Amino acid sequence: MALARDPAARGRLEVLLCYPGLHAVWMYRISNRLWRRNFRFAARFLSQRTRSWTGIEIHPGATLGAGLFIDHGMGVVIGETAEVGADVTIYHGVTLGGSSLEPGKRHPTLGDRVVVGAGAKVLGNITIGDDSRVGANAVVVKAVPPNCVVVGVPGQIVTRSAEPRLSKELDLNQTSMPDTLGISVVALMHRVDDLEKRLQESLDGLPCSDPEPTLEHHPAPPDHGVWSGGDFSI
Repeated sequence: MALARDPAARGRLEVLLCYPGLHAVWMYRISNRLWRRNFRFAARFLSQRTRSWTGIEIHPGATLGAGLFIDHGMGVVIGETAEVGADVTIYHGVTLGGSSLEPGKRHPTLGDRVVVGAGAKVLGNITIGDDSRVGANAVVVKAVPPNCVVVGVPGQIVTRSAEPRLSKELDLNQTSMPDTLGISVVALMHRVDDLEKRLQESLDGLPCSDPEPTLEHHPAPPDHGVWSGGDFSI
């Protein structure tokens, strides 16, 4: 798992001894068993000892699927009612946190093959769909459909045009992200220029020309809060 997702990993022994994300998940598996068998204090004590050792805090009541990889790991927090699917990748500084004091489900659910970039915050009882990507430092407070990218504060959802990747082809590219705000400003500037040109032509008594073609390979304006168009990885 670590060998496949981290090019810095050079051997099994290095991974076994030097990857705190792996150690944190191992200890979570033990504390989660204690939690489910109602040894709640022992489970919490073990999880807090693991936090001191690895810098990663995973509540023993959380549900973590197979193949979870926490890379670097320092500062990761996963809350009590969080649910994480299979083959998920989480980078350092990520919080899967709650946004309510009400009992019950109050932490996010991550689908299969989700990637959460460094410093991202996913808050509340929301679902991040399969194969979606959360950009670094994004703050996500609403549900995300499958095969999308989320960037910004608050998180802006952009649907991807490419087919979802298979688990053996996880998309871990962290550099190609849509700039939703920048694209919006550029689109507005083009629109203003076009309107000024049309106004001047009408004042001069000239026929209005066709509008300039829209920008290609960029997200279209959001529909009910969801952007569309383009294929982005993060």
